[in-house]
Formats: sequence, C-alpha cells, structure tokens
Amino acid sequence: MRGFRHMHEARMRAFGWGGPFPPPGSFGGSAHGGHARRRGRRGGRANVRAAVLGLQTERPMHGYEMIQELETRTGGVWRPSPGSVYPTLQLLEDEGLIVSEESGGRKRFTLTEAGQAEAAQAADSRPWQQFDEDEMATVQGFREAGFGILQALRQVGFAGTPEQRDRALEVLNETRRKLYAILAESE
Repeated sequence: MRGFRHMHEARMRAFGWGGPFPPPGSFGGSAHGGHARRRGRRGGRANVRAAVLGLQTERPMHGYEMIQELETRTGGVWRPSPGSVYPTLQLLEDEGLIVSEESGGRKRFTLTEAGQAEAAQAADSRPWQQFDEDEMATVQGFREAGFGILQALRQVGFAGTPEQRDRALEVLNETRRKLYAILAESE
C-alpha cells in the first residue's frame, strides 16, 4: 500500500486542502466546497466544477444524480454537498456551458457546445480519477474507525461510571497526542 504522503498528495490534487475532509473548524457545506475560508473563493469550487463537467460528458443528469455518482465513483470517499454542487451548476449555466431542462420539478443539466469544449480540456482533471483502490480503501478505513470510536465514546458517555468516563477521556487525549506525533515524524 502506498504511503501516507502519497495518499495525502493525491487528496490535495483532487480535493484541495484536507482532501475530502473539511478543514478544522469548518463542517463543510459552504457554497465553495467547504474550503473557501482557508483557500479562497475559487479553490473548492474548481474541483466540483471539473467533476460536474466530467460527468456531463457522459450523459445529462440532475444535480442529486451527480452527487450520488461522485460518491459511488470514489467509494464513498467524496460526496460533495448540495451547497457546493448546485451553485456550481448555476455558475456553469450562467457561463453558458450547460443548459437545464425542467421536468417533474427537477432540472436535468446538459452540456452546451461551449461546455463540451471546456469539458474536453478538463478531461484529465476529473477528481474521481485521482484515487486508486488502495487510497479509497484507506480513507474508508479511517471513516469506519472514526465512526466506531464515536459509537464507543457514546456508550461510555451514557452507560459508563464517572471513573470509566475519566479513563475514556485519558485514552482520547493520549490518542490525539499520538496521532499528532505521527504527523510530526519525519520520513
């Protein structure tokens, strides 16, 4: 399996600061991909833009279909928020790169001729192509481990004695220190 640095660099290319995870203190969902506060207005949106244009080369889709498709293609590693996809779709429509057709209360988006040209130019930068299976499995493993830790913490919080909660807090603080120590190691 590839090293952490390679995986981190691939996430940086695909998603910007922090990969598919929001920056500390930001719980995602901004109109700019959750990264606008740290990287500037265009940083997060450019990745969603490339992904939307890439998907549109394949077939017309609704915004929600695009979100689901990106989640599927990245093995659940990246699921852009509606707050990043829909403003991007509006921007692309305003630029004349896509058009929408409303049917049954939903908008289906299609590339225009100008959009096809830009999508063809951006074909190599489709974010979902940045991850190989090992990297997706690693990120998925992090998510599952984190979810499991939160479940255990919840159980200790609700059912544990005061002493057990104190010990759990010590374990969490020690774990945090150890994780930062891993990052501090030089390769």
